Amino acid sequence: MTSAERLRPRLATRVVPVFHIPENLHPNCGPVAWLLGTWAGNGHGDYPTIEPYQYGQELVFQQDGRPFLHYFARSWVIDEDGEKVRDAAQETGFLRCLEGGKLELVLAHNTGFSEIWYGLAEGGKVELHTAGVGFTETAKEVTSGHRLYGNVEGDLLYAYDMEAMGQELQPHLWARLQRQG
Repeated sequence: MTSAERLRPRLATRVVPVFHIPENLHPNCGPVAWLLGTWAGNGHGDYPTIEPYQYGQELVFQQDGRPFLHYFARSWVIDEDGEKVRDAAQETGFLRCLEGGKLELVLAHNTGFSEIWYGLAEGGKVELHTAGVGFTETAKEVTSGHRLYGNVEGDLLYAYDMEAMGQELQPHLWARLQRQG
């Protein structure tokens, strides 16, 4: 089963915060404007080199009128009751928005690696593939990745497939996040 298949939407009734497109939004950012703001929720992680786990996560997308979004994510491992066990990964970077929904993403991770991604945004969906990965001598060897973000029923669903540590590209992380305030 792929990460995207694990994210099938579930029906729920809840109040969704109102989202307004900023007046100063650069036109190139239009296809990803729906990402702006803070998102939070829970997800799942799995990979052949680790034990499966659940995590909580917060993503923040900000803009200042130029043709990019600043992105920051932090996560923490949770137990079966949803209680925080320990802090986990953090990543930050810039989602550079080009004409026609084309994207470039530059990411840095607290675990010692950085990535360059290319992709496309259209119809409430963002799909990205790695073009290059660099890592420190103490970081795990990450070779490539595939990320898929989608606006599903007002929620942010995402899946991250990873090729690392001698393993082929396969599902690693998937989550469903809700827009905050």
